[in-house]
Amino acid sequence: MSQRVNTQRREPRSRRSEPLTGRASADAGRGLNQDNAPGSFHPGIVHLALAMGGFAIGIAEFATMSLLPFFAHDLHISEPQAGHAISAYALGVVVGAPVIAVLSARMARRTLLIALMGFFALMNGLSGLAPDYHTMLVLRFLAGLPHGAYFGIAMLVAASLVPIDKRTAAVGRVLLGLTIATTIGVPLANGVGQAIGWRWAFAIVAGLALLTAILVLIFAPRDVADSKASPLRELSALGRKHVWLTLGIGAIGFGGLFSVYTYLASTMLAVTHTSPALVPVTLCVFGAGLTAGNIIVPRFADRALMATAGGLLLWSAATLALYPLAAANFWTLSADVFLIGLGGALATVLQTRLMDVAGEAQSLAAALNHSAFNVANALGPWLGGMAVAAGYGWTSTGLVGAGLALAGFAVWAIAAALAAREGV
Repeated sequence: MSQRVNTQRREPRSRRSEPLTGRASADAGRGLNQDNAPGSFHPGIVHLALAMGGFAIGIAEFATMSLLPFFAHDLHISEPQAGHAISAYALGVVVGAPVIAVLSARMARRTLLIALMGFFALMNGLSGLAPDYHTMLVLRFLAGLPHGAYFGIAMLVAASLVPIDKRTAAVGRVLLGLTIATTIGVPLANGVGQAIGWRWAFAIVAGLALLTAILVLIFAPRDVADSKASPLRELSALGRKHVWLTLGIGAIGFGGLFSVYTYLASTMLAVTHTSPALVPVTLCVFGAGLTAGNIIVPRFADRALMATAGGLLLWSAATLALYPLAAANFWTLSADVFLIGLGGALATVLQTRLMDVAGEAQSLAAALNHSAFNVANALGPWLGGMAVAAGYGWTSTGLVGAGLALAGFAVWAIAAALAAREGV
């Protein structure tokens, strides 16, 4: 197989004659049925179908945060207690991503994507019907289980449809669903939730998830399970140091973004002294930065993957360090928040890196990326909150974030040095 990969990289073929280019793309597309192989539908259409799942997941994850006061009131619990529902979802992502990837090793990827979105739709629909706090807590945990596995598998399918020098762009298109959700979907869901009830926001998510399952059923390439796949083969990813280093870069370096984002509204009200009505505007600006990053950055990453990852970490460190200086004015704050959002493309870049270093354990490595970013989602707010509680002020979250980005860069430097030495 390695000989074939080398040949393809030297003499790339057309997509029609050789749709799967490179080790990761070949693995991602293994077992495709020729009746619906890549090329039956334009890759852009398939990417759009997969991105719809990211849109649904993005609304479910972020709109729940914005609707927290409303379901806290209806379920007769405090807002801090309601926040446990958000933590339960994140825990579901961390647990579900590797477990599902390992247990579903012998499932066809198209079938798995449909099943994951069906389950996601069911759990979010039931969340909208939750009668009490404990039921809500369980349902949010269950709703989080498909999150990482869906993204991981969807990105492998997306990468299988394009040549190797377009993989990061394909992965970025799937993540565009999530970033557009933070820009458009979350404010709309929040508006619906406030106008006619928070339960309807979960109904919208359930409907979008079902739509995704239908689109994947229609457009995604048919494939058959890999006869050589097994849970043990997927678990082999855990024995690869480059997999762990890549996950470490994301788990630490991405925490800085979450450190600022979590306390952005509080910073705007207490430091910038803006109207509460402007908070959603700045959150949309952040989402626009994420979206722009996932459109622009892959063009560089597909030429120099590791260099782009290192550059993004330094970019994040610089923009996060500027945050305390920018926070006093709404316009400078919004500009800096947009620039911080651009650094979110690190998730896309690291996803492609995992395809290169995971060997035969592509599904588990791809899913673990989202577990790592949920670790960052916990680490950044925790450290940022400690700085605020210690009396350093809301803007100290930017300096905490810059420190995390630099710590991630240190892990990247180790990974890059080993990669250069070992030719990985």
